[in-house]
Amino acid sequence: MALPQLPSDLERPLARYLDLLDRWNRTHALTSLPAEARWEELLLDAAALLPYLDGLPAGARVADLGTGMGSPAVVLALARPDLILLGVDASAKKLAFVRQAALELPVPNLHPVQGRLEQLPSLEADLGVAKALGSLEQLAAWWARHGRPGAPFLALKGPEWDREPLPEGWIAEPHPYALPTRGQRVVVALRRA
Repeated sequence: MALPQLPSDLERPLARYLDLLDRWNRTHALTSLPAEARWEELLLDAAALLPYLDGLPAGARVADLGTGMGSPAVVLALARPDLILLGVDASAKKLAFVRQAALELPVPNLHPVQGRLEQLPSLEADLGVAKALGSLEQLAAWWARHGRPGAPFLALKGPEWDREPLPEGWIAEPHPYALPTRGQRVVVALRRA
């Protein structure tokens, strides 16, 4: 089972991202994830999505639904500065951090979008991603609203993803991978049948 790889040129900006997260977390309590687990859980895990960006043309819109502190959006935006990354979340506090990270790193192609997925106007995205956000049924419903027709959606899930019911009219294709200490994971590619 493959281990995700982060491009070496991203190590320095991602280390700055983790430093910024640590500083903000002391004041704003953004995450309960211990500092020593953040590289693997927030960044290396996001790297599992990088191969799926290869077919996207410059200017394509990628929506990270439920971005939280910007994972996986920050990794994807740094890896592909020619794409438009939309980090979507309902939490103003978390998006304030994402906005600051975009300024400081800098990641000018990362755009925070605040709002509830069921209330925002369509994001018209060419690719959707999410980590630990909801069930496959919820994700498909949100993606039906925010994705362009035929656009794929990638969900970062645990190994028991297949216990979740698949919404009618959708196909799920699993792509397993592993993290060094956090175990098996799966990129579930969702698309309409």
